[in-house]
Amino acid sequence: MSVVWIILGLLLLVIGGEFLVRSSVALSFKLSISRMVIGMTVVSFATSAPELLVSLNAALTGSPAIALNNVIGSNIANIGLVLGITALVSTIVVDPSFYKLNWPVMMLFSIALYYFLWNDNQLIAIEGGILFVGLIIFLVVLIRSAKKDTVVEEVDDSLAVVSNFKIVLWLLIGAAALYFGSVWLVDGAKDLAIRLGVSDAVIAATVIAIGTSVPELAASVIAAVKKEKALSLGNLIGSNIFNIASVLGLTSMIKTIPVTDASILDKDIFWMLAFSAVLIPLIIIPNKFQISRYKGLLLVVGYGVFIFLAFKS
Repeated sequence: MSVVWIILGLLLLVIGGEFLVRSSVALSFKLSISRMVIGMTVVSFATSAPELLVSLNAALTGSPAIALNNVIGSNIANIGLVLGITALVSTIVVDPSFYKLNWPVMMLFSIALYYFLWNDNQLIAIEGGILFVGLIIFLVVLIRSAKKDTVVEEVDDSLAVVSNFKIVLWLLIGAAALYFGSVWLVDGAKDLAIRLGVSDAVIAATVIAIGTSVPELAASVIAAVKKEKALSLGNLIGSNIFNIASVLGLTSMIKTIPVTDASILDKDIFWMLAFSAVLIPLIIIPNKFQISRYKGLLLVVGYGVFIFLAFKS
């Protein structure tokens, strides 16, 4: 039954996230916010809502390991699974701006998260506030450095003419789906961990992380098959930044997140740092600014090793 609750929870999170994105973008158009700013801020925040609700619910119900490894596991899956499989389908061309802003900022946030957790085995409100303020600064720099004609693929122009009634209805549906989805997912994950004899942290870093990455993976693979721009590496890295700064940042501002599972600091967070760091040599050697199929295979194999060791330990 735990698997059923996990699947239902993930489905509701996907549905809720979609409705929240639609209502947020439509409302932003009503407030005359530019398309570029909507794409870089509103959409990014809205798409982080499922992870935020899962982490917040886990932290408030006494499962901080799920709150932490939901984010750590998602960041690993974004690079190892999503980026790796997409590169297997079609070579990804990397914009040189990747290593000038997005990658250094992602590494900075990742290292800051490690330090905050290592320092006192918890993420407190002040530290969460620092992460969140850092995110705001990053977004300001990102928006100022972006060209006015920047195309933001995530923003649907048709949402500019949506009625107020639809916006409110979508918002209510999205909020309800996210709430119940997060409750069912966390409850199902706890039960599954007990049945399999593994920790909450393991389930969060694997089952939950893969589940929350499926929509992004599907969209990326479909785009690659259609020979379209398969995946913006900048957007993927941006997702990792949002996961740390908004999901963990906001959650810890509401409730301190303690490290209750030693594997989080001993292993999992180092996997996240390793997958993040390896992007630079992968992009530079041997073909610059390309993530080819064999590089994608390396990422997927690395992710497979991570999953294997997570359940074996």
